[in-house]
Amino acid sequence: MMRAVLWLGAIVLAVALTVLAFAPASWLGDVVERQTGGRLTLGDAQGTLWRGSAFIGGAPGPGGSVTPLLPGRFAWTLSPLALLGQVDMTLANPLALTQPVKLSGSWSQWQLSPSALLLPAAGLAGLGAPLNTLALSGDMRLSWTTLGLARAPDGRGVAVDGVTTLELNDMGSRMAPIKVLGSYKMTMDWQGQQANVNLKTERGALLLAGKGSLNQGRFQFSGTAQAADGYEETLGNLLNLLGQRRMVDGKKTIALEFK
Repeated sequence: MMRAVLWLGAIVLAVALTVLAFAPASWLGDVVERQTGGRLTLGDAQGTLWRGSAFIGGAPGPGGSVTPLLPGRFAWTLSPLALLGQVDMTLANPLALTQPVKLSGSWSQWQLSPSALLLPAAGLAGLGAPLNTLALSGDMRLSWTTLGLARAPDGRGVAVDGVTTLELNDMGSRMAPIKVLGSYKMTMDWQGQQANVNLKTERGALLLAGKGSLNQGRFQFSGTAQAADGYEETLGNLLNLLGQRRMVDGKKTIALEFK
């Protein structure tokens, strides 16, 4: 009887290891969808959980059509030691990442190596309203220092330690009367699940500035928008859509408030 139990246990273990060894890459896509409420997914996933590739897609909501958000395919390798609690993952995409990214750590704490992600603004329309209405154009670059990541104590969300910088270059919108509105930089200094946000204009006709915070997914921001000298009349209608006008130092300014 004992010998039969041992043989059965060995067979079950062999089957389990075989399933894990050839686990399809689509399993990872299911995880991404659950964590993002279906707004992000892995499209055309190929290979296995341990070595595969896919494109990153977005959808307006669960069950919506999937649109590629980033150029190229992301290829990953994940060490099987993850089953024992040692995470060692490499992610590469020459068209979207300036250099491969390495994620290492345990089941609850990780470190993400520095890199930058190139984001074509047009792809954001795949996330739905209001981005699909604005029909943004331009190039975005999200860069980061070495980031420390950890599962939040309550098990909800991830705590981040480090700095991320979003550069928005030559941004435009189909709702704007001119092709290029300007270039901007947003810096996020992460401390746990909260980040201090700072926005400034690098150059352009539409001047944006302000400060805020991102706390457990809730975005709060207080800033201003105004037209550069010579563009007051051209951007008048667009500014009216952004918010309420007020006078600051004799110049018409729009208050940008998100709470």
